[in-house]
Amino acid sequence: MSLSPRVNMAAGGPEVSRLAYGAWRLLNDGQSADVQRVLALIQTCLDHGITTFDHADIYGGYRCEEAFGAALRAHPGLRQRMELVTKCGIMLVNPARPENRLKHYDYSRQHIIASVERSLRNLATDYVDVLLLHRPSPLLDPDEVAEAQRQLVQQGKVRHLGVSNFTPAQFEALSSRLDTPLVTNQVELHPLRLEPFLDGTLDQCLQRRISPMAWSPLAGGRLLKGEGEPERRVRAVLTELARQHGVELEQLVYAWLLRHPARIIPVLGTQRPERIRSAARALSLHLDTQDWFAVWSASTGAPVP
Repeated sequence: MSLSPRVNMAAGGPEVSRLAYGAWRLLNDGQSADVQRVLALIQTCLDHGITTFDHADIYGGYRCEEAFGAALRAHPGLRQRMELVTKCGIMLVNPARPENRLKHYDYSRQHIIASVERSLRNLATDYVDVLLLHRPSPLLDPDEVAEAQRQLVQQGKVRHLGVSNFTPAQFEALSSRLDTPLVTNQVELHPLRLEPFLDGTLDQCLQRRISPMAWSPLAGGRLLKGEGEPERRVRAVLTELARQHGVELEQLVYAWLLRHPARIIPVLGTQRPERIRSAARALSLHLDTQDWFAVWSASTGAPVP
């Protein structure tokens, strides 16, 4: 049984790939932002059905969007084969933003629009498929966000709006002011972080028929090499299931997320083409119900109630 390689993120939302490529660590492997290297990563993704690319203005110290955009400038035809997601709102203390005295959030209409304009220039595109508000802010004014969304959508610069790391209540508060529905909530989600399964986050996605995006699906590498007791328990179960299915441990993790009825979209965070190819094979891997709960129980350290 294989999953469809594509999914509608929401009713009326964009069609995206079941796996997304995350640019967070695009420049974190000690290599330069070489155009050919970035192009090779993009092409590997596209060749394996991964057409959705997840960005944020702050990634790589405000440099990852520009590195990705340089590759698209070299081969502009690639833009029509992909969906671009980017985020705004986090303000880092960084030489690229000397006006920031401390880390904070900004969701003013002026900043959202300016951030999108900059991301469009950096990414060498005239629109983004999905703009995400990166983190909830205690000063977020839903009416002001709605004004920015209205202008950007009318201008064709943003096609859809979503959020990242929002609670269900924060999601609903923002949704109540928007002209068009939010299409996703990108949250940290993996076998070592079960809270979104229990706190209403995924229930809300099911209710609204939207696909959540899962950042850090491998728990930042802890599932592969973490030494805590939960990590060891989960890794032992994943290793045994991988042996039974004849696949790699990482593929089991992605398959575990893909098995959920909310149609979770795991966001990959690798710079290695072979790991991209490996991840794509998770779409043909089906975990039965007992396999799925074996991973859950390993995480909690106990059978389900």
